[in-house]
Amino acid sequence: MTRSPVILVTGASQGIGAAIAKVFAAEVRGARLALVARNATNLAAVARACAKLGATVEVFPCDVSGESDVAAMAAAVVKRFGGVDVLINNAGVFAGAPFAETKVTEFDRIVAANLRSAFLVTRAFVPAMLRRKRGDIFFMSSIAGRAAYPNGAAYCAAKFGVTGLAAVLRAETKGTGVRVCCVHPGATWSPSWAQSGVAETRMMPAADVARAFLDVFRLSRRTVVEEIVLRPQGGDV
Repeated sequence: MTRSPVILVTGASQGIGAAIAKVFAAEVRGARLALVARNATNLAAVARACAKLGATVEVFPCDVSGESDVAAMAAAVVKRFGGVDVLINNAGVFAGAPFAETKVTEFDRIVAANLRSAFLVTRAFVPAMLRRKRGDIFFMSSIAGRAAYPNGAAYCAAKFGVTGLAAVLRAETKGTGVRVCCVHPGATWSPSWAQSGVAETRMMPAADVARAFLDVFRLSRRTVVEEIVLRPQGGDV
């Protein structure tokens, strides 16, 4: 890659998304980061941290489950950076409830945040990658996108959808120069776990999950990691 890569991270305001932004900022020379999330205040704080690590950073507050919002965000990113080299679909939310108690509105919210968002954002940037015959697209699925569990109707359905979406795009992009990787983390410490009562030491640190994205990106262009599964050493909580 002759120019400094442009790396777009959705859900970059906290947790794994913030960790991904920071590891790319610290270790990819000349990295140009487009950070996307709904929480503009948290996003700005992550951007400042990444800038201190040496990256060029711009924030794009956006609800990535909204079609018009994503279109406006994509146009702003292209205007600022000229395109995206690495797209990391990390945005998502988690909530659990028994199947019969899951409200339709909650089901729709979780599917939109995890699955619809990945489709919309990828659709906005993949055509240019195909024209350039180069690019990296990451989908953040979950172990919940590989095996179902009780009280996870909405979340498992969404993450199974993300896994399938990634597989379809990988099938369509073989030989094009665009690489597609689906990442399936187990329990990872983030602010959303703070009130769970589960000890942080039983989970993976977000920085470890973030490094997996960087390591996959750094492989030669002759290799693609189609899927990667990460779990806490002692098993999921």
